[in-house]
Amino acid sequence: IATVFQTAQQAYEWQVAEFNAPDYDKLVIYELLMRDFTEGKTYNDLIDTLDYLVNLGVNAIEFMPVNEFEGNNSWGYNPNYYFALDKYYGTKDSFKEFVDIAHSKGIAVIIDLVLNHAYNSCPLAMMYWDSENGRPAANNPWFNVQSPNPVFSWGNDFNHESQDTKDFIDRVNSYWIEEYKVDGYRFDFTKGFTNTPGDGGGYDNARIDILKRMSDKIREADDDAYIIFEHLAANSEEKVLAEYGIMLWGNMNHSYNEATMGWIPNSNFSGISYRSRGFSDPRLIGYMESHDEERLMYKNIEYGNSSGSYDIQDLNTALKRNEMAAAFFFTVPGPKMIWQFGELGYDYSINRCEDGSISENCRLSPKPIRWDYYD
Repeated sequence: IATVFQTAQQAYEWQVAEFNAPDYDKLVIYELLMRDFTEGKTYNDLIDTLDYLVNLGVNAIEFMPVNEFEGNNSWGYNPNYYFALDKYYGTKDSFKEFVDIAHSKGIAVIIDLVLNHAYNSCPLAMMYWDSENGRPAANNPWFNVQSPNPVFSWGNDFNHESQDTKDFIDRVNSYWIEEYKVDGYRFDFTKGFTNTPGDGGGYDNARIDILKRMSDKIREADDDAYIIFEHLAANSEEKVLAEYGIMLWGNMNHSYNEATMGWIPNSNFSGISYRSRGFSDPRLIGYMESHDEERLMYKNIEYGNSSGSYDIQDLNTALKRNEMAAAFFFTVPGPKMIWQFGELGYDYSINRCEDGSISENCRLSPKPIRWDYYD
């Protein structure tokens, strides 16, 4: 791993000095992984695709992690450097140019930040490391020695009760707003932002306090910043966070996919509405697909129901089922999110290997880029 320190860098000249981001309740978010979206895998390629997204009706792009992560071929959830763009997708000025041009077209830019954990090559881990046991040392200012949540644990677990961790996280969160003019964050696995033992599923006052404090500091940098949690914890806790102005991911993949496949008993997707959660404001970001979910079209074709000559496993019928689901998705009030190529009926499994076989070991493997589906 190499780092570069360069003095007297030329400042980027922003063309859009002030951007009025879309209202949170009107967001149509397009989540994408740079690696699997364009052949060139660069921000410059994505600039050329912005008009397509505008025409689609998208007004926000949510990047999977773009800060430096281990290796190149990755989803990005194995971070090590938090103030550097990953070298794989382009330079910092090319990212700034992308944000600038996206803003000129009315599109907000959201980045995915992983502040639940960091991997071993992160300097914060290496500087205070227990080499004998292969884990953070007991005197590490930022990390727990072991995660209090053994059910869901990756890399090294941040100790969110440590003042050093709070200070570090606040600097990260203010940096991307001030340096790159991003419009907000999607935070990965926020139910892990606690030292309360267990699987993170229960109501946790300590975690609520940690997340509220972090949100307050973000709003000091940008009062209108989008703050989005992948929380997926007790709804009673999510309701408290929603009332505090935070948006929550709302996973409706299973119910919508049961509907598109034609398996009616399991297809109640009323949970797409924020009102079903008891939220007073539309702060539920519902989605039928995300980077973590199986693709609707794949299951339509593999497992779709049939009745007489009506067969959901037929390609055209399967596509029509997804169109119908969209009508019962975008029309429900509140922010919405779609996963890249979902609008084109992307039909490759999330577990597809590069050789075409299917295995859970290949979940993170590169997937075919099928812009030809548009035609």
